[in-house]
Amino acid sequence: MKSVPVILVPGAWLGAWAWNRVVDILQARGSEVTALTLPGLEAADADRQSIGLADHIEAICEAVRSAQQPVVLCLHSYAGCPGYAASDRLADRVAHVVYVDTGPATGAIDPSCTGVDWPLPTPWEALDENLDGIQPEDLEEFRRRAVPHPAQTLRESPVLTNPSRLDIPSTVVCTSFTARQYQEAARDGYVWLGGLVELRNVTYVDLPTSHWPMWSQPEELASLIGDISENAGG
Repeated sequence: MKSVPVILVPGAWLGAWAWNRVVDILQARGSEVTALTLPGLEAADADRQSIGLADHIEAICEAVRSAQQPVVLCLHSYAGCPGYAASDRLADRVAHVVYVDTGPATGAIDPSCTGVDWPLPTPWEALDENLDGIQPEDLEEFRRRAVPHPAQTLRESPVLTNPSRLDIPSTVVCTSFTARQYQEAARDGYVWLGGLVELRNVTYVDLPTSHWPMWSQPEELASLIGDISENAGG
């Protein structure tokens, strides 16, 4: 069975490197895979002064357009916001969206975030995210390679105008929270999950592990993505 191309988009502070294990596993099973580094996250000294949400949306759209056929768009954490907007712009080019411990945001992720940069919190306890199953060496690499996130992207809301996005098959991989908790939070009005109450074809998969399953459960996550890619290929 021929799979469709997979585009992997990491969350805040991360570059394409965060997906390395998942990329290796998917390529070993024959998938065409592209992992992105969003603008402003190339290096610690990158210019983030002028980077806004539109820049991240366009970077994802560019990767989708570059594929020779519709893609599986895999979004982690923060990437659920620009990724959902990209699916709005290019609904006919997205075969399936996978939300990894995130959802389709319909509003700003953090309107109160100030300044130019949003650095990775320190110590780990200040992060307020699930670290279950991540090995110490992976946390060390995370801390060493993390890049401050462009804060403006967190303050801005996506523009959503294309109702065709609502029919794109979507899978939510629930790691830090259960599928039931995700659905309850969406009904309660959390904008980072806002699209879950409007999308017409959503599947929930419970994968109890850290907020960064590409490190704590890479085999399981890659298997889920690979199966979706193959099924989307018909």
